[in-house]
Amino acid sequence: MSNISHTGHDMATHPDVSEMRDRYARMLGGRDVALVDAPVFLVGLYCAISPWVLHFTASQPALTTHNLIMGIAIAALGLGFTVMPERMYGLSWAICVMGAWTILATWIVGSGPGIGIVISNIIVGGLTVLLGLVCVGVALKSGKHPD
Repeated sequence: MSNISHTGHDMATHPDVSEMRDRYARMLGGRDVALVDAPVFLVGLYCAISPWVLHFTASQPALTTHNLIMGIAIAALGLGFTVMPERMYGLSWAICVMGAWTILATWIVGSGPGIGIVISNIIVGGLTVLLGLVCVGVALKSGKHPD
């Protein structure tokens, strides 16, 4: 009968441990922003549909167009972090700027926006800035400095 009992062998003594670590690192390489890509995409998606959710398409046509374009751009950055994260580190700061602009554009692009529009754009912009800062932090921590 064969001995299949587990006798407490440690993987550190395995002869291929360094190769297995390298392979594991390659497989996960660039996925250190995986925590942020979905929330960035969802914030962008909400920004894009917010004029229809909050019903300000007729009263704020310029802000409707702005939110649609900014939402698509933010969602595209979220998808970019999913598809090729190692190439997206340089755009981490752009997410922060886009979030700040989304907040300011409420008054710059809009004309007398209602309180619901203001609160929505402040929340979307604030979340975008926060997620952008997380992306920047992850990039700096991993040694892949954003440009």
